[in-house]
Amino acid sequence: MMATRELLTLRELCADPRRRLEFPRLLNARDLGGCPTLDGARTRWRSLLRADDLAQLDAAGLRALADFGLATVVDLRWRAETERHPSPIPAALPQVRYLQVSLLTPTEDEWRERSTDASKELWNCVVLEQVRLELRGVLGAIAAAPPGPLLFHCIAGKDRTGLVAALLLALAEVVPEAIAHDYALSSANLRAGYLERYAHHDPERILTALHCPEEGVYNMLKFLAHAGGVRAYLREIGLESDEIAALRARLRD
Repeated sequence: MMATRELLTLRELCADPRRRLEFPRLLNARDLGGCPTLDGARTRWRSLLRADDLAQLDAAGLRALADFGLATVVDLRWRAETERHPSPIPAALPQVRYLQVSLLTPTEDEWRERSTDASKELWNCVVLEQVRLELRGVLGAIAAAPPGPLLFHCIAGKDRTGLVAALLLALAEVVPEAIAHDYALSSANLRAGYLERYAHHDPERILTALHCPEEGVYNMLKFLAHAGGVRAYLREIGLESDEIAALRARLRD
């Protein structure tokens, strides 16, 4: 772990205002650029973006995405979720490549059966163990995407999206504390908006659901270490060397 003063500086760096993306109606959109790496570099800007559900976007939000120069969207939601709340991207922004690639099992019921009693601290590890084929599909889609900003999202942009972001940051050799901080940041980003959006629900239940513990990332990194490292794990789930290199190049020069 880093010393307190170093960690404070790290958190200030991760709070770079350029990372927060102001797309109207989105609460949890940010750029994975600017994160400190173990060799003293910074991750690439305007390459990988993470966000909450684009189905929330209004005309102003869609214009903001277009103005940003978005090239690809990878929708991590279940097919049933996309049918209930279709993405506006294909119709509103036909120039943007849209892919629906569920991160978890084909259905929500199947995922519940596989992830029984998974705590928030161990949820990422359960995903890495249980949905290797699906994760390989998501990462393969990102690796094969054309140049230009790529945005991936689920609903809140904290669990499925958070795991993919953490895995990509780990591959880019980002400082572990920075990966954990980015993962936990979703809780603060979503808090006010979700309490207002779901004012008729129990606020304690909302806050519990929004909790993204940093321990979830540290446990994930331990899981990857036991697998021989992030590259070894990615090869184990079926990614080729050129795909792994393409994923890393998204965040590193």
